[in-house]
Amino acid sequence: MHFKTGDSILIETLGKQLQKAHDQIYNTTLFIEVKVTPEIINEFDFDIHVAVKERWYIIPIPSFQLADRSFNEWLVKYNGSLKRVNYGVRLYYYNISGRNDQLTLALINGFNRNISFEYKAPYTNSALSEGVIFGAGFLQTRQIPYKTDYNNNLIYYKNDDFVKNEWYVTAAYSSRKAIKKKEIFSVSFRHIKVDDSLLTHQYNPAYFNNTSSSQNFLEVGYRVQFTDVDNILYPLKGYATSLFLLKRGLELKGGINRFIIRTTFNKYFSHRHNWYSSARFTGQVEVPFNQPYINQRAVGYLEDYLRGDEYFAIDGVAFGLGKFDIKKRLLHFNIPTFLKSKTYNKLPFTIYGKTFFDAGYVYSQNNFNTRLNNRFLYSGGFGIDIITLYDYKLSIECSFNQLGQKGLFLHN
Repeated sequence: MHFKTGDSILIETLGKQLQKAHDQIYNTTLFIEVKVTPEIINEFDFDIHVAVKERWYIIPIPSFQLADRSFNEWLVKYNGSLKRVNYGVRLYYYNISGRNDQLTLALINGFNRNISFEYKAPYTNSALSEGVIFGAGFLQTRQIPYKTDYNNNLIYYKNDDFVKNEWYVTAAYSSRKAIKKKEIFSVSFRHIKVDDSLLTHQYNPAYFNNTSSSQNFLEVGYRVQFTDVDNILYPLKGYATSLFLLKRGLELKGGINRFIIRTTFNKYFSHRHNWYSSARFTGQVEVPFNQPYINQRAVGYLEDYLRGDEYFAIDGVAFGLGKFDIKKRLLHFNIPTFLKSKTYNKLPFTIYGKTFFDAGYVYSQNNFNTRLNNRFLYSGGFGIDIITLYDYKLSIECSFNQLGQKGLFLHN
């Protein structure tokens, strides 16, 4: 919390200060419920009571993942084929030592393979301001995109066996000298091996910008972020901003070397009568512009997409993306679980109705030009967000894009 025993608080700001303390405790992600209440001792003194309900800390979760970029791509383009599924188990062990440290293990088989672990210790000193992260993994892939066609569809290289093998080791140091500010310095080493045929003129000799099908390289990164939101997992009020720098490879030109500058700014507004709005901006540029295909991912990957353009991969070396939402809380209710547990005796649900508008632009050089590169992009639509235990979110969205296309999309 931002105050301690002996501090003075103006009575007219007490409610605001207690709510801020509640948000800071909840954002540790250690608890599913937090209550912060005052108890008056006399006209000048009071105690603050904090009551929490802890989350489960050891969670083995069966893993059922799609090999494709989105649920809709898997369902529509590949008819929901179970051959394109990754299955296995992920083990999450939270708060191992009581300092919010986390261990994650993954054992995934199926269309792709993934054997990996990561250990995060956010507090390694007595001041609780420094931390470390260690991780390693081995991945195998049965198909990889080697080209993006004019219509922004990924073209895949595949055969009867795994066509890409990758392993990595990574380490990071984090510094949090203030509640809102956090810095992370990271270094990793990666090895990537693809089929030799992928680099031939029949497919894409510019995949690595190098004639070797085996690549070894270092990645050095730095991230600084400022966060002041009510809920880091599903924020409704506050702001979050970050700056990320990454150098891949030690060379200054040629090969797969690149330097990325990425910045984000998210602002969340709480209005009267359970109305909320948000504006989220992302910008990224990488140099030099003469990048191999493997480094050309821009919009259409991970969280960088326009709602309504989920089927498209828009490659490039620079992009800007804005997302705007207006939402209203429609329902909040609990469903009994009939478990003999004071913590998990009910399953909470909150439903928000929303409308949204997205806009973006992706710059690419002529040799990677498609119909959606180097032009203004926009989409919009409406939908609902369903929030439940552990702030898990399911979004159901009806979207329309600049090409006049529409569709129903699911996101979590």
